[in-house]
Amino acid sequence: MGVAYHAHARFLDRHGNKITVPAPVDPQTSGVPWWYDWIAMNAGALRRAGFTAILYPPVCKTQSGHFNTGDGYGVFDQYDIGSKNQMGAVETRFGSREHLQRSIAIAHACGLDVYIDTVMHQLIGGNNGVYRYLGAHGVPNIGRFPKDPGCFRGNPPRRPQDPVPVPRDDFSFGDEFVYVHCEPPGYTAHNMIDFGDWLTLSLDCDGYRVDDVKGTAVAFIKDWMNAKAMAGKFCVSEYFDGNPQSLFGWAQHAMGGRSAVFDFTTHFGLQRMCDDPGFDMRQLDGLGYTALDPFHSATFVENPDTDLSPGENISNNKLLAYAFILTTEGYPFIFHKDYSTEPGCYGLKRWIDNLVWIHENLAFGATVTRHADAQTFVYERQGHPGLLTAISKDPFNRRTITCSTSFGANVLLHDYTGRHPDIQTDSTGHATFTASSNGFSSGQSYLCFSRAGIGGSPPQMHRSTTQTFFWSPGSGYCSNTERRGDHRASLGSTGHTDHCPVTGAARPVACGRVGRVRTLRRERPGAGLGEARLCRNCRVPSNRAADWVANLQIHSSRFAGGQRCAVCADCDIHLHPGAFTGTWGLSR
Repeated sequence: MGVAYHAHARFLDRHGNKITVPAPVDPQTSGVPWWYDWIAMNAGALRRAGFTAILYPPVCKTQSGHFNTGDGYGVFDQYDIGSKNQMGAVETRFGSREHLQRSIAIAHACGLDVYIDTVMHQLIGGNNGVYRYLGAHGVPNIGRFPKDPGCFRGNPPRRPQDPVPVPRDDFSFGDEFVYVHCEPPGYTAHNMIDFGDWLTLSLDCDGYRVDDVKGTAVAFIKDWMNAKAMAGKFCVSEYFDGNPQSLFGWAQHAMGGRSAVFDFTTHFGLQRMCDDPGFDMRQLDGLGYTALDPFHSATFVENPDTDLSPGENISNNKLLAYAFILTTEGYPFIFHKDYSTEPGCYGLKRWIDNLVWIHENLAFGATVTRHADAQTFVYERQGHPGLLTAISKDPFNRRTITCSTSFGANVLLHDYTGRHPDIQTDSTGHATFTASSNGFSSGQSYLCFSRAGIGGSPPQMHRSTTQTFFWSPGSGYCSNTERRGDHRASLGSTGHTDHCPVTGAARPVACGRVGRVRTLRRERPGAGLGEARLCRNCRVPSNRAADWVANLQIHSSRFAGGQRCAVCADCDIHLHPGAFTGTWGLSR
């Protein structure tokens, strides 16, 4: 299934207040990159470590603009992904639209799938349920998808609550959408489906995290996942519930297998394992929703909600939890703050990288429990080449264990964590090994055995990105049958990924009013960006800039490396309204 990186987090400032990821607009972090650029800078390294996908934070403008509380979940305008001067800023907390699109293209060029966190349950920032927006060019009150009180639940003129999975858990948060009871009928559902289609085509994303489905109309969520550009793409739902039968009911009965679901049951079980000294390790046998339906289970140790929430987060032995989710079944999501070594993070990268390699190279097939007692748990993955994992919670004693395996007789086994000498199965296929104590609650008392001599690195995928831009020639707004949007086409990369250089040429293809932008097919591995003079804004090789825009009606001229790029402003190509529509192809 791969391993996904959850690229979102909240931190505490010096006063103990929650803030979102660092941003250059904050005086204390003025030197940091925008978050989308941080992702681009690290995409190559994440892929080389074995990650296969990145989950981006919510991309729409919130009521907090680019300020430090703008975590993405208090959405104000769906069609502002960092391109309109609303809520005190053009950018979102994570950067501009151009930063976002370049970041996604770079992630693709490095071989990573991109999932977008989508919020369809609530809005914040309106005036008593009335939402009006700027148009693409700053004209007030013409922005797409305006809302009125009939779009939200509450007392009249608002509407009754929709039939949601668990009404008692649908806590008030901003203005909450209704889809079944909307007035006029179908308005919110149709417009949110159009928004999803626009977002998917604009970003070329590969899937979605769907926020807070427990408080959203079931029929609408399923319709949205199967509509237009969203059809067939990966989906994982946040159904915040520790009952595995409830998660099964959502994934299988409500969604019919269309969506995976985050396994909160496993999260809370691992919390008990890590933080409760009296936890009986035999409870790991059959733990969580993953044991019921591994192919629709997304496992995680921590996420931005649980991390800073007492009673929900994991405080100790967190590596034991990662050892579990990266060696058992399910689709693991790795939380940024747990992985990163940057300030405010927990710095587990070294060990998680090793476990990601083990997951991608050794952890296949069904899981069989081989040994369980109050302090240790041993299990084996049955797919080739086989993986025998032992986890110990004993804080004082080393534990010597003999158990059966599927490796066969007299097979040399290597511990791929590097903690244990090689062992050999006996004539009956049994393995004997010694697990270290979990001294000082370090969380490093786990072993991962498989056949000796296995190596390899993640395959380097050649990926391209196609991003569609919708705009209105001339006035900047469209009739009811047209799409509003920015009439600028973004081109190029931030250039921070040293193993994902970009070069290419533009090819115009007439295709009507919609311009499609095909960007970033990866160069040969190891080609360095330092070999060409680069624009410091968009990193277009300076000796190719004029070639890229030849024969197109675009503001263009040559420029010197290190100067502000004359082809772009803020790293985007400017199209004259109505002058050009077509396909840009960037390739070797």
